[in-house]
Amino acid sequence: MDSQAVFKLAERIESHLHEHILPFWCGPALDAEHGGWQAWMTNDLRVDHTKPKGLIVNARILWAFSAVHQTRPGPLYGQMAARAYDLIFNHFWDVRHGGAVWRLDGDGKVLDDSKKIYGQAFCIYALAEYYRAFGDKAALDRAIELFHLVESAAHDPVHGGYVEVCRRDWSQASDNRLSEKDMDEKKSMNNHLHVLEAYTNLWRVWPHPLVAGRLRELITLFLERILNSQTHHLNHFFDEQWRVRSDTYTFGHDIEGSWLLCEAAESLGDAGLLAAVREVAAAMAAAVRREGIDATGALCYEGRQGRVIDAGKECWPQAEAVVGFINALQITGDPVYFHTAGKIWDFIETRLADPVHGEWFWRITPEGQPDLALPKVSEWKGPYHGTRGCLEAAHRLRLPVNPVHPAPRPEAHQPSLNDSTP
Repeated sequence: MDSQAVFKLAERIESHLHEHILPFWCGPALDAEHGGWQAWMTNDLRVDHTKPKGLIVNARILWAFSAVHQTRPGPLYGQMAARAYDLIFNHFWDVRHGGAVWRLDGDGKVLDDSKKIYGQAFCIYALAEYYRAFGDKAALDRAIELFHLVESAAHDPVHGGYVEVCRRDWSQASDNRLSEKDMDEKKSMNNHLHVLEAYTNLWRVWPHPLVAGRLRELITLFLERILNSQTHHLNHFFDEQWRVRSDTYTFGHDIEGSWLLCEAAESLGDAGLLAAVREVAAAMAAAVRREGIDATGALCYEGRQGRVIDAGKECWPQAEAVVGFINALQITGDPVYFHTAGKIWDFIETRLADPVHGEWFWRITPEGQPDLALPKVSEWKGPYHGTRGCLEAAHRLRLPVNPVHPAPRPEAHQPSLNDSTP
């Protein structure tokens, strides 16, 4: 494999992040009137103030600028991270019951006060990253507080894992759906994937034994319950006892899960667990490459029984695929994964990136055109996947190709267990 080609791709990716993605979120996407970021913006930059402001996109923005600031410190990215931090705690945070509400209207009034565990997980993820970037102990304390709230209200001590939704007072809700398109089931892959991601980041800054125990439980659930060991795809929905209730899979979640599982196992420092996870991750990446990549070189959205059932190219799976296939390269040493990641990046630059206004279109249709009915900004469309994909890919590509797993990025502000108490 040509080392110059590897480093050139890293440079392209890093430049794209700072010259194409982040300027959009530091400029056109800002809400100068109400603070924070616009709730909804079309591809030609028209805003709709009647749309709700969602917890997810704003927690993800907090994570993104906190992560970027660590690789390229500067006043602008610090200001953006502080802006997002202020929005979460002065608008979304529930002072009475703890945690963050799900959705606000344009004036900042609560529209949906539920505590969706998916949303709480992203707050933990973002707060831990903010602490890594700025050493703000209040952010770490909030992350730990939220961890204990999730554990006390949402963890299933009998069957393992977490319920999907709690009410504002943390009692269990009757409607388990994350969004209108999801099934009303007790447990989901998506929720558990992002709790895993959040707890991995929390473990980096607060290495408490309970966090380690829950990370091990989550990894085990993925290997034994969520993953179909025959097809190497992740099932989507389950009942309380982990019986499968769905029959499709999304290639983006499969490839994202493959590298997030490796990251979680690596953070625990257990060589045996990491070896087992790496073997599974390699099989998952192979299945995604075999079934989900089409003639464009990009990743299709959804499959069932070995066939693509949605050939659209959504933005976030492309970002996750670049990282996931580089991770597969690091595990296996097979250069085919570098070439696959490179072709996906070519697709991002030439087809997915908006050459006029910046950022990425949400989706490229199976016919190869941007779906302009989908917004550039919404409660589900933000800079998280693209930013993380660029940071992770550029970092990993600059490592020696020979190691079977990547060296961790330098950790910031490592505390002792007594730095914050439960």
